[in-house]
Amino acid sequence: MIKRALLFILGLSLFACGYSEDEWQAQLAKYSQLNAAHQKEQQAHAKTRAELDAAQRKVADLTDQLKKMGIDLEGITQQLQLAGTEKQKLSASIEQLKQALKEYEQRAAQLERIKQRFELLRDKLKKLTDLGLKVEIRRNRMVIRLPGDVLFASGQDDLKDSGKKVLDAVAEVIRNDTQLSKRYFQVAGHTDNKPLKGGRFGDNWGLSVMRARQVLLYLIGPLGTKEGGGGLDANRLHAAGYGETDPIADNSSDQGRQQNRRVELVLMPDVEEMLDLKSLI
Repeated sequence: MIKRALLFILGLSLFACGYSEDEWQAQLAKYSQLNAAHQKEQQAHAKTRAELDAAQRKVADLTDQLKKMGIDLEGITQQLQLAGTEKQKLSASIEQLKQALKEYEQRAAQLERIKQRFELLRDKLKKLTDLGLKVEIRRNRMVIRLPGDVLFASGQDDLKDSGKKVLDAVAEVIRNDTQLSKRYFQVAGHTDNKPLKGGRFGDNWGLSVMRARQVLLYLIGPLGTKEGGGGLDANRLHAAGYGETDPIADNSSDQGRQQNRRVELVLMPDVEEMLDLKSLI
C-alpha cells in the first residue's frame, strides 16, 4: 500500500514538473531498482545479524559447558596472553645475550690486538731494561723510568755525563724503530717530598719542570754535535713537571725518596690503547 502511494505521489510530482511518459517510466524503474537493492541489503544484514547471534549463543553455550567441566576459559586466555608476554621477554633477553656476546668477542679481539702490540713494544724496549732502566705500566701508560740521581746532581738540572749516556741509549732505541719513532712521548719530571727552599727553581714544581725540559732538549738535540743529542722528532715530545705529587715509593725513607727522584718517558697511548693494559700483564 505504501509503495503504491509513493509511486502515485512520485508520478504526480513528475507530471507536475512537466516530465513525459517515458521519463516518468524511467524514474519509476530507477526507483524500483534502488528499492530492490535496499531490500536485498536489509535481508543480507538480517541474515548476518542472525548468524552473529547464533555464533554468540554457540560461544556462550560452549563457555558454559567448559565451566561445568571445571575449565576456566577466561583464566586460560589470560595465561596464554601472559605466556605470550613472557615469550616476548625471553626473546628480547636472548637477543640481548647475543648482542652482549658479540660485543664481548669484539672486545676480546681488541684486547688481543692490544696485548700483541704491547708485547711487541715491550720487546723493543728490552734493551733498556738490560741497561737497568725500568719499563712498566703506570696509570694505563707504558713508562720508561730514568733514575734522577743518574741524570742529575742533587738539586740541579744540568745533565751528568752518565745521564747523557742513558739518554743516548733510550733515543737510539726509539729513533731506530719505525713504530716507536712515530709515537708521542711525555717527558715527566718528579721529585721527592723534601721542600726546596729558595734558589732559581723556587720549589719542587720548578725543579721537576726544568729537569724534564733538560731531558727533552737533549733527546731532540741533533746527533753528532759536541753537546750531544738524541735526534728525536721535537713534534712528538713534550715536557711536564709533577713535583712531589706522584710518588712511586714511600718518602719516609732515603731509598723511597731516591726512587721518587726520577724522570719518566711516558709512551702516550692511542685511542684503542686506552683500555686496561694492566689486565694484559
